Amino acid sequence: MSRQVFLYDPPERFVAGTVGLPGRRTFYLQASGAGRTTSVALEKAQVEVLAERIDELLDEVVRRTGGSAPVPAVAPAETADNAPLETPVEEEFRVGTMALAWDGEDECVVVEAQALVALEAESDEELAEAEEMLLRDDENGPPMLRVRISGAMARAFAKRALEVVRAGRPPCPLCSLPLDPEGHVCPRQNGYRRQP
Repeated sequence: MSRQVFLYDPPERFVAGTVGLPGRRTFYLQASGAGRTTSVALEKAQVEVLAERIDELLDEVVRRTGGSAPVPAVAPAETADNAPLETPVEEEFRVGTMALAWDGEDECVVVEAQALVALEAESDEELAEAEEMLLRDDENGPPMLRVRISGAMARAFAKRALEVVRAGRPPCPLCSLPLDPEGHVCPRQNGYRRQP
């Protein structure tokens, strides 16, 4: 079966968002354009790392080009997108591997999110070979979301993604684990329940 690639070049909208209450949220990347919408599920940590790496990538592009690349230092106010995810949110796949790149020719950020795949291997060599095959742009690979966005849109994506991640449960000031509304058993308090 051939690989299904959900390509948005460029999307009208590309955001990270959630469905559910803090502590039980499901995180999504959602791209939309030309009358279609693609939503892929991923972990909170993946959203956070993607946003941080996008900002780092854009900072490096600005540094290497001496500021000549069309990349703003911060997200422009006109690119802010605080609207909720488009509904219905239908998960195409759960993200396993992500890739991030700067296309210097087109001056845009390329974000790829590939479906999670279970690898079976008898040895470390077989596992390394299987992982290498996943990274190839093979027509028989797992489904992939590929989005090409401008520097300004990438800054706006990163800003919103970090806000979405931080909108969850507050961290315990002692152990940094998330505090539930009813408190939590804090390891730094030797197992005593800490109230928010």
